[in-house]
Amino acid sequence: MANTYIKVYVHYVFSTKNRKSFITPAVEKRLWAYMASLAREIEVGPIAINGMEDHVHFLASLPATVTLADVMKKVKAVSSLWLSRTFEELADFEWQAGYGAFSISHYDLKKTIRYIKNQKEHHKNEPFEDEIRGLLIKNNVKFDEKNLL
Repeated sequence: MANTYIKVYVHYVFSTKNRKSFITPAVEKRLWAYMASLAREIEVGPIAINGMEDHVHFLASLPATVTLADVMKKVKAVSSLWLSRTFEELADFEWQAGYGAFSISHYDLKKTIRYIKNQKEHHKNEPFEDEIRGLLIKNNVKFDEKNLL
């Protein structure tokens, strides 16, 4: 083929260290905007970012030149530093080391965006532990229950 054609969507899920409730309403809008700008710096297309006090859902379109790990390395490391320097009460902020990353088909994109945008409503009925377990099972990812959270 003379040209490269690629469209890869990835739904990332990651949590605060020890699942502490650090992401308050006062922090979240600025954090989501900052994460989107970090993604754009590495030519990743942020599509939807939302979450709860202790975790984030981040949907992005990846170019051929950036790996899933590159995205998480940049977004988590730089946003962690930014949070700890920008918000005095978050001086000891850290993200959990791991993350989930799930491929999304173009046909499921709108459904995934709705799911991410409706996190607050979704978590009225389902705790994060059940949510991440369900995502892993749905995506046929093997996991060890003791290392899940």
